[in-house]
Amino acid sequence: MSETITLARPSNLKPSLIFEEFFGLGQEASVSPFLIPDSRRWAANLTLKASIFAAGLLVLSFTLSFFPLTAPISFLFLILVYFLAGIPALIESIEDLASFDINIDILMTLAAFSSVLIGSSMEGALLLVLFALSGSIEDSVTARAKGSINSLHKLSPTKASVIDESGNLIDRSVKDISIGTIILVRAGEVVPLDGEVIAGISSVNLVHLTGESLPVMKKTGDEVAAGALNTEGSLTLKVIRTSADSTLSRIIQLVTQAQEARPQLQRWFDKFSRAYALTIIGLSAFFALTFSYFLGLPFLGFEGSVYRAVAFLIAASPCALIIALPIAYLSAVSACARQGILLKGGVVLDALAQCKTIAFDKTGTLTTGQLTCAEVKEIGKATLSEPEKDVVAVAYALERNAVHPIARAVTDYAKAKNVESKEVQDFKSIPGYGIEATIEWKGKQAYVFMGHPDYIKDKLTNQENELLQTEVEALQQEGSLIAVLLIDKKLFLFAFQDTLRPQLSDTFDKLRALGKWKLLMLTGDHAASAQRIAELLGLDEYYANLRPENKLDHVTRLSQTEGLVMVGDGINDAPALARATAGICMGKVGSGTAIDAADVVLLHDNLEKLDWLMLKAVQTQAIVKQNLFIAIGAIIIASVPALAGLVPLWLAVVMHEGGTVLVGLNALRLLK
Repeated sequence: MSETITLARPSNLKPSLIFEEFFGLGQEASVSPFLIPDSRRWAANLTLKASIFAAGLLVLSFTLSFFPLTAPISFLFLILVYFLAGIPALIESIEDLASFDINIDILMTLAAFSSVLIGSSMEGALLLVLFALSGSIEDSVTARAKGSINSLHKLSPTKASVIDESGNLIDRSVKDISIGTIILVRAGEVVPLDGEVIAGISSVNLVHLTGESLPVMKKTGDEVAAGALNTEGSLTLKVIRTSADSTLSRIIQLVTQAQEARPQLQRWFDKFSRAYALTIIGLSAFFALTFSYFLGLPFLGFEGSVYRAVAFLIAASPCALIIALPIAYLSAVSACARQGILLKGGVVLDALAQCKTIAFDKTGTLTTGQLTCAEVKEIGKATLSEPEKDVVAVAYALERNAVHPIARAVTDYAKAKNVESKEVQDFKSIPGYGIEATIEWKGKQAYVFMGHPDYIKDKLTNQENELLQTEVEALQQEGSLIAVLLIDKKLFLFAFQDTLRPQLSDTFDKLRALGKWKLLMLTGDHAASAQRIAELLGLDEYYANLRPENKLDHVTRLSQTEGLVMVGDGINDAPALARATAGICMGKVGSGTAIDAADVVLLHDNLEKLDWLMLKAVQTQAIVKQNLFIAIGAIIIASVPALAGLVPLWLAVVMHEGGTVLVGLNALRLLK
């Protein structure tokens, strides 16, 4: 029976974690764990599908209404329109009223259903369909931005291999592991919890956590953050923080805080919609109650004060005003999509247009994150005392079987130089430090070493160590990563550097030529490497050695004072991307979390399109302002004559919807 309990516990754990993510992280219905796969497909964008279907039914109802024989069918279709587009709006309006939240949604719903009372149900259905389409389209383009925290949870392992007192390995949920527990992290695994190394040596990749593109050696006594990828040997860790306090959990909190900071335009529109709705509803009630007294009109009937008040309510409903923003934004979003640029909602374009500063992460954004061998030199010599091909051949023979970035860089360099590898014997690899083996050198067998400078120093004299330290520090100041090769008492240095993205200089030249933005870099990489990249690209400023919270502080300050576009790719960039006025993420190399947290995703890592995107944002803002002017004008032109009884209701609605057509045509210019 004890075995049954032991086996049942892990099997029950996974569903509880799935349900927790669904309920606790606010996921949309289409990812509900209660739905089967077919149901999930139907649930995706369900409101948009229902709105389009309702629009089709409205067209059929309007067409069939002209024929007496099909009038009953027309009426049935009209009822279905009210059911599909009206009932959801009515339910939401009732919920808003219950919480005393008066907004444009309530105004639109009240206007549509009031039209039934005055015999204009077709016009009311049109309002409901337009309103439903607008809301569902907006929901579909913004839903992508809600999964950032879920992506972080997926990145973080849910289990860890615990070493018990007998030395056995037990898989246990990270939530059940306390401080002081001993865990094992094998090569190729992601570190599940923050811990201190108590045994083992290995290199870990921290690029998504710190921005550092190069592997970092971890040995006994070093701290390793949750989320780091163990690339070589096994590490035994003593847990120093629980899952709730881990590095990934802190980043989750930062992303959450950043996303709660709503854009200024959105806050303004929310306040405006409440004031507008209250004003129109109040005026309609005032006109219905007073026109019969002051103007001598009947209270009911087609010429009565109630009819005119309801006509005013319908004509003043902001169809064109609500459509004006989404239509313009969606046209621009479509144009951006054709350029391989994904925007999460139209408000992003306004945010881009108001920014005066563009900040870039370095690793994976300005650079490819791939090392290239920039130089091979000999310690204490101006030129190599041996042919370069012979030296590279030895390094190639040692590194061709390794998997870390330096090994790949040496291999690529050797292939570019058409260097053939040598045969090796007694091969030995020490993870995080280096490689050694016996290789033929000048007709005899020589034992050679290659790796970290610390790996070589105990094999050198004090004078050689001092000379090596001086040369290494000089190259590191230039932003290079160094590997040392020892062959027959001769020391050779291999200098490696990160690679800039192609065509990046041209993009920066175009941005500078426009003279609208200040360009700077925020990176977790070391200062020397950051300075080299900043000088190559001619950036105005750069900040190096930044942790996620430091980067977030800079982004917060710049966003509040100048308006900031943040361009990044890693998990460490996710909080900054969410907090920035507008966040842009690289689509191919970007982590899932950064992509979800960003407002803009460059699907093909096409950073060279950045100047085009910024100009498109400025153009969109101008079109949006024109559309707002047209929409407000359409409301005035339609509502005032309807209130005065100068035009029938159907003409007022046509005039009112004419504004919707105009803003649509104006917005189509953004498709160019």
